[in-house]
Amino acid sequence: MKKHNIVKVVLITILVFLLLTWILPAAYYSGQYTEQGRVQMGLFDLFNYPLTALSYFGYIAFFIILVGGFYGVLYKIPAYRTFLDKIVSKVQGKEKICVSIIIVLLALAVSICGLQIAIALFIPFIVSLILLMGYDKIVAAFATVGAMAAGLIGSTYAYSNVGVLESALGLKFDYEIGIRFIILLIGVSLVIFNTLMYIKKNASDIKIEKKPIKKEEKVVSTKVEDKKVETVVTKKTTSKAKTSAKKNTTKKNTSKSSKNANKAALKDEDVIVVKEEMEELIPENVNSNHKIWPFVAGFSLLFILMVLAFISWGEQGFNVSIFDDATKGVLEFKLFGFEIFGKLLGTINSFGNWTLMDMVFPIVIVTLIIAIVYKVKLNDIFDGFATGAKKALLPAFVSLLIYTVLVLVTYHPFQLVIYKNVLGWFKGFNIATTSIVAIFASLFNADASYVFQSVVPYFASVVTNSDNYSIAGIIFQSMYGLTMLVAPTSLILMGILSYLKISYKEWFKNIWRLLLELFIVLLIIFMILAVM
Repeated sequence: MKKHNIVKVVLITILVFLLLTWILPAAYYSGQYTEQGRVQMGLFDLFNYPLTALSYFGYIAFFIILVGGFYGVLYKIPAYRTFLDKIVSKVQGKEKICVSIIIVLLALAVSICGLQIAIALFIPFIVSLILLMGYDKIVAAFATVGAMAAGLIGSTYAYSNVGVLESALGLKFDYEIGIRFIILLIGVSLVIFNTLMYIKKNASDIKIEKKPIKKEEKVVSTKVEDKKVETVVTKKTTSKAKTSAKKNTTKKNTSKSSKNANKAALKDEDVIVVKEEMEELIPENVNSNHKIWPFVAGFSLLFILMVLAFISWGEQGFNVSIFDDATKGVLEFKLFGFEIFGKLLGTINSFGNWTLMDMVFPIVIVTLIIAIVYKVKLNDIFDGFATGAKKALLPAFVSLLIYTVLVLVTYHPFQLVIYKNVLGWFKGFNIATTSIVAIFASLFNADASYVFQSVVPYFASVVTNSDNYSIAGIIFQSMYGLTMLVAPTSLILMGILSYLKISYKEWFKNIWRLLLELFIVLLIIFMILAVM
């Protein structure tokens, strides 16, 4: 089944890497290159390494499940659909601009803050918006995966993305920052261009046909080849009208339509209804209007908090100490000689040093506050969380498999043999060989810090002229982001594809042009930098 396609692809990748441990000798670099002979991976390791990945990287899977539970609770609140519908109604006629803004914001969040994993908190919300605008799941994947890949290609101030790289090459925090922002701008522009071209190719011939049926109900049929999206316009729903509508829409959502239905992507009292394959990605229609300010406040608070918490404020970044000082002052504050906040809050990191686990508490608090405001019963909170967490199990499992690959190549370091041979094709620095080893390292390791740690120290021992290190740093970070757009070991890619239930083959069929364009443009930029 399509929903298991991503798991199959990652499992096949694991098996291929297992075979490589039998073919290639292992080697490591610690001041000097040392070969260990072949360090083969056994069949029992196929089951042991996922447990190792769980012990080291299980917090990522936990965060994904928490996000699923968060939206499971929101789906229990009818006002959440009202919130989405009102946003969609506000951007009616400007949907392409809205998608472009989403791409820009996601790319900036990744490039400046390194939020490619933490931003998962907003992915279901973004996907729902895009689908409610009338676009398909490929557009949602373009706008999310493409944007985050562009942010990685043009990483700027995100220390979590490039810290190891800068340290290994002795580069400053803001090295070649102007060039990196230009690369970011080009990457984002190409993602937006290809997304809009896909929309034009697949949705420009949408035909809106108004066919009045019984009494005051009309059906506006949105016909898109291979897309299962319909819009039902209801002015006054009767029992007969409902029966008629069921022939054109899903039974579950059509029965929710009424005279006072929410304003959606069309005008007045129109309601968006989607086919069954997209139902689980969008909350059900509701039959009355609701206040939405708690969602506006909650989502805004979480986004602002996340940005502030993950920006590199400290000595390794902008060298701003205000948040360190403020956190220390709060935790050391004494009331009658008792550190009240330090004991009450426990261990808390200052902004700039937060991890995924630090976001758990704010997410839980916001969830509970929203549930209390909308008077959600405790049983419904638990039921909603359990349902949402269950939906998130597949992306969470995929994340564990991807980090299993990382454990595999760490315990069986055959990759350095490949780097040594490729870098040996030419003496000294070369754009082609540097790009190739950067792509291989990204494919094998996925996580940015492990990618650069696996190859950059050895690279620096081969390319000893430090004048080339700034361009080498740009090549490594750009090729890492490019690889994450298509690699079967990319967490952002495979996680989102598994959530959207898009097959890897279908994704590659639609993304190869963008991949080729980015690759060519980056090579041109590298060559220009090399002769400057």
